[in-house]
Amino acid sequence: MGSRLQIPGDDSILLHVTHSNLKNFAADVRFSLEMTVESVKEKLWKKCGTSVDSMRLELYDDTGAKVCDLDDNFRPLGFFSPLDGYRVHVIDLDPSSVTSGGWLEDTSLVEKYSISDEAYNKLDGTFRKFKEKLASQNPSILESKIPDNYMEDLGTNIKVGDRCEVEPGGKRGVVKFVGKAETVAPGFWVGIQYDEPLGKHDGTVKGKRYFDCPPLHGALLRPDKVKVGDYPERDPFEEDEI
Repeated sequence: MGSRLQIPGDDSILLHVTHSNLKNFAADVRFSLEMTVESVKEKLWKKCGTSVDSMRLELYDDTGAKVCDLDDNFRPLGFFSPLDGYRVHVIDLDPSSVTSGGWLEDTSLVEKYSISDEAYNKLDGTFRKFKEKLASQNPSILESKIPDNYMEDLGTNIKVGDRCEVEPGGKRGVVKFVGKAETVAPGFWVGIQYDEPLGKHDGTVKGKRYFDCPPLHGALLRPDKVKVGDYPERDPFEEDEI
């Protein structure tokens, strides 16, 4: 049986609350023994969302055995002799209740808000606008944390003309540039001409040409993304062979 440590002048008890629809809901709530069952329901409504009229309450002791139904809205809670550690189970009788269907607990059921880049760019006061303004006023602020020789050690192992594979994705191509790209960011960069049109440009980045390649075959990457070695062009039919 449960036990209650009575504090002089304190007529409240601590009950564990569970819910029929909300499997992950559990709370310890303190109630006055003088509260009517209807008042208990009103307090629970604010915590779990089930309306007072749609709520049925069951009282269980600390061994899990059912004690009784709290079925008289006008009786005080103390009439049912609950003790600290007992459990009140809320049963939602409304099939269209906000607690039904699991959407209050399963965030995958909630439609996510999204906005296109075009619409986002039209908004004022966004972090993107702040970052662009900061960069236009003082580009060195955003680049100050990157040293001028960033990844130089890795870049020395890569030579123009090397065959390579780029990660992630395993895209293959040939090295066309190794060095600093002032229009991009401090440090060393590697220009790649992909074997297929998997790139973003023709070797020109932010108005400066770093190398020549066909349109949409070029990419500028950090040296740690590039592996040089024996990476021949893939046979476009090899994946169809058995």
